Amino acid sequence: QVQLVESGGGLVQAGGSLRLSCAASGRTFSSYAMGWFRQAPGKEREFVAAISLSGSLTYYADSVKGRFTISRDNAKNTVYLQMSSLEPEDTAVYYCAADAAFRMVRAGTPSYWGQGTQVTVSS
Repeated sequence: QVQLVESGGGLVQAGGSLRLSCAASGRTFSSYAMGWFRQAPGKEREFVAAISLSGSLTYYADSVKGRFTISRDNAKNTVYLQMSSLEPEDTAVYYCAADAAFRMVRAGTPSYWGQGTQVTVSS
């Protein structure tokens, strides 16, 4: 079991930046691939980014490629999502997720989820 708690969401103007954090507790953080997903009002939850156990592999949705960066600090049991050049279309609740298998996170079917943090981008 792993527990995930997101933070760092808020209101930002278009073109601005935010950094989300996800703190993990429970079993060994470095045993899990991590990911970020988001759900906008009236839409299904969608994949944003994933990172492998060691951090050597990353994977992004086309919609955020070049603007968002996922990273992790295994010593701090934390995964980050640096978001830049934000657009109103990025407005959503952002969820952190974990799974022992990287492919499961990339596929959008991780075993563990956080509660989410709201990101609102104003135009």
